[in-house]
Amino acid sequence: MPKDNENVSLSISTTDESGSPTPEPFAADQMVRCDECLRANPPTRVNCLYCTAVLPLTETNVNLQKPALRPLEKWEQGYNNILLPPQANSPRDFADTTLREAAELLRLRQADLEIILSSGTPLPLARAATIDEASLVQLRLSSLVIDTRIVPEREPGVEATGPIKVRAMEMDDAGIYAFQTPETPAIRVSWSDLILLVVGRLLVKRVELKEQKGAGDENRILDASEFFNDETVVDFYTSKQAIPYRITGNSFDFSCLGERKGLIASENILTLLDLFRAHAPHATYDDSFNSVRKALEAVWPSEQQSQSSGWRRDRPGKYSIGSVTERSNEMQFLRYSRLRFYFQGENLTKTNDNT
Repeated sequence: MPKDNENVSLSISTTDESGSPTPEPFAADQMVRCDECLRANPPTRVNCLYCTAVLPLTETNVNLQKPALRPLEKWEQGYNNILLPPQANSPRDFADTTLREAAELLRLRQADLEIILSSGTPLPLARAATIDEASLVQLRLSSLVIDTRIVPEREPGVEATGPIKVRAMEMDDAGIYAFQTPETPAIRVSWSDLILLVVGRLLVKRVELKEQKGAGDENRILDASEFFNDETVVDFYTSKQAIPYRITGNSFDFSCLGERKGLIASENILTLLDLFRAHAPHATYDDSFNSVRKALEAVWPSEQQSQSSGWRRDRPGKYSIGSVTERSNEMQFLRYSRLRFYFQGENLTKTNDNT
């Protein structure tokens, strides 16, 4: 070993010696001072690094800020940047550099962005946690000639409750009587009040595992079960409220169909939809959810939740633990259904203004 052992060269590369260039630090005049805590922040941030307050927009950072677009918690109500219909065209209408820049901004794969652009319908491009972040996304997309509208999820009368689940109904020439349970009184809905029917599929995948603790941190799987449920769902809206009524094929009594009732739920719900459309031809019928579901996954992914069923003693000295993981697109369909109602209300307003 050389005598000067403090200067022996290393045979492996360190992080500082990597081939990639070191990012240049921001200059002092580029930093943005927070109005709340008065600390300096990088111009790429939307919120303060120290107190999370919204940072002011300046000429320096307006083109440098990047939205975080973090995944929101289940309880959070976000703000959606919705692609407007005039822009729902083929990706060939945009330059490849524009698509790459937009995909990087939205934190999407370019292939997913192209699916959204070619869908031909208003779909979400981003889901932000705050109105300021959504406004930044809208501003940056407008510079790429992509027009969007910010649609908040916290709409009056919508955030407090989910859809009204209908288990059975009776029909006549004037309307329907919807029953939530046999004990509750019927809800009267006139055919003239029906304005929108949104049809889709609810997909639920459930995996149950039973594991036995092994040596170290590894567990041995003793048993595994997988269940899959696929059923047709219908949300119908009236002009009287923003909360939808929901019919699901596997939990609805189709006795209202009389002699037209069949043995298969999927066929019965199609018959029920035919009756709805015959009595309310003025109502909009939307069955495009199944075709755009892949595009929705990029921004509104199916939700997954896991829970433990607890420890169980199988025999002396041997214990097992059970877990259940379920993935469902129910919330995804509800967001899509509400989005269709949002634009349906806008179309009705334009129609009334024209008349």
